[in-house]
Amino acid sequence: MTTSADDDTDQVNARPSSAPGAASLAGPLTGLRVVELAGIGPSPLAALILAELGADVVRVDRASAPGALDWFPDGLRRSRPSIAVDLKSAAGPDVVRRLADQADVLIEGLRPGVTERLGLGPGDCLASNPRLVYARMTGWGQTGPWADRVGHDITYAAITGVLHLSGGSERPRPPANLLADFGGGTLYLLVGILAALHARETTGRGQVVDAAMVDGAASLATMIYGLFNGGAWRDVRGANLLDGGAPFYDTYPCADGRFVAVGALEPPFYAALLAGLGLQFAEAQEDVAAWPRHRAAIAETFASRNRDEWLEIFDGTDACVAPVLGLAEAPSHPHLVARGTFAELDGRPVPRVAPRFSDTPGRDPGPEPVIGADTTTYLLDHGFSQAEVDALLANGAVRQADAETQSE
Repeated sequence: MTTSADDDTDQVNARPSSAPGAASLAGPLTGLRVVELAGIGPSPLAALILAELGADVVRVDRASAPGALDWFPDGLRRSRPSIAVDLKSAAGPDVVRRLADQADVLIEGLRPGVTERLGLGPGDCLASNPRLVYARMTGWGQTGPWADRVGHDITYAAITGVLHLSGGSERPRPPANLLADFGGGTLYLLVGILAALHARETTGRGQVVDAAMVDGAASLATMIYGLFNGGAWRDVRGANLLDGGAPFYDTYPCADGRFVAVGALEPPFYAALLAGLGLQFAEAQEDVAAWPRHRAAIAETFASRNRDEWLEIFDGTDACVAPVLGLAEAPSHPHLVARGTFAELDGRPVPRVAPRFSDTPGRDPGPEPVIGADTTTYLLDHGFSQAEVDALLANGAVRQADAETQSE
């Protein structure tokens, strides 16, 4: 049977089949074993993505009483088991080392030097498992004068020039923590892990991946630096083609206070925008001197109707007009519903893992386990004897969440 290009596209966009025994359900990373030392932000999202793409990922949480960040409702703990280990105990680090000896990847997002002090640094783990990919996620990186400083997305993005690009003309403002944490952090950590696994096929050796949010954030801005170096980007926020400086690439409030986004960069799209708005300008689209007057006219026109009225007007056109949807609205957009971009977990919409695969689609999001819910079962399934697990529980090196806690 032959398939058309459209048929191939439909296969790639289709969500995973629910047919029992479907060979592709496990995901493209089936067989990959990952140990994740619990952290916050970019490293747990990377572990989540690996798990929902089929990898066997275990999250090593703290065995002590959970702190505020352990239960921070960020949605990043889903789809993988949790074991609780006291890494400061005498036997705790050895539990992780034994799991790392069986693993392909270890992910840690602690400050530089912490895992070395615990006896779980790259030297310790690679000595017994030379094929291990030891993936380290930090803000500033493992080296450099700021390596030991604390920070967050906003500070990592700040020194790379990327935060300077974000926000209005009056001051830079972060787009939540998407720039450095997840764009510069998670995605580059995943690239590093997968690249190191590929290199291992040639060299037979694992290696250390030093993923720094500052490096990743800077890399994200490659095109902007290229435009700047070529004289096509002003080092002033809100004065450029893609940062809201152009009236045909910006957001506008409508009569009901909701917003539309406009991205009519190319001349045909710009013509469709003006036609839908019922506007005509004597000046050309690229006449920068006329942009303030064009912006005022476009803004006044958009403010004359409600957002959804404008969506009806531009529906089916090439004007590049879209609604700016809030978090409560977005999962219900017809396009995202048709693609299955969101799944339902505990009665609430959550984004599915991306991208799509035609033959080995990833898994749907799974629940977030209670910390330590899987300690006993996971260790018994991964080479520990019942006597060893009992001893570890007795001396506090590991903790199993009790049934009452798990049912909450």
